[in-house]
Amino acid sequence: MFTNDEIEISFFRSSGPGGQKKNVTDSAVRVKHLPTGLIAVSSASRSQHRNKAAALETLARRLAERRRRPKPRVSTRPSRAARQRRLDAKHRRGQTKRMRGRPMDD
Repeated sequence: MFTNDEIEISFFRSSGPGGQKKNVTDSAVRVKHLPTGLIAVSSASRSQHRNKAAALETLARRLAERRRRPKPRVSTRPSRAARQRRLDAKHRRGQTKRMRGRPMDD
C-alpha cells in the first residue's frame, strides 16, 4: 500500500463530545501522503489504533480515486433516419395538440 517514506502520521486531541477521556488522550490521527499532499483525518473512535486504520483506509481510497482514469467518451450522433423519425413524431404530436382546440366557425 504505502511505504513509511511516503506517509507522515501525527496524533492530536480530537474535539467534540466525549468528556474527560477524550480531553486527555491524543487519539485522533492525521495521515499525510507526502508525494501528493493528500491528508486523511480520523477521530471517530477513542481508540488511536482504530482511527489510524480508518485514516489509512480513507487515504488509500482517495489515492485509488486519483489513479482511476475515466473511460474515454465515444461520441455518437443520431443517424439521418433517426432524426427524420424524431421530426415526424414532433409533427404528429403538434397536429394532435392543434386538433384539441375549439373548432373554427365557418
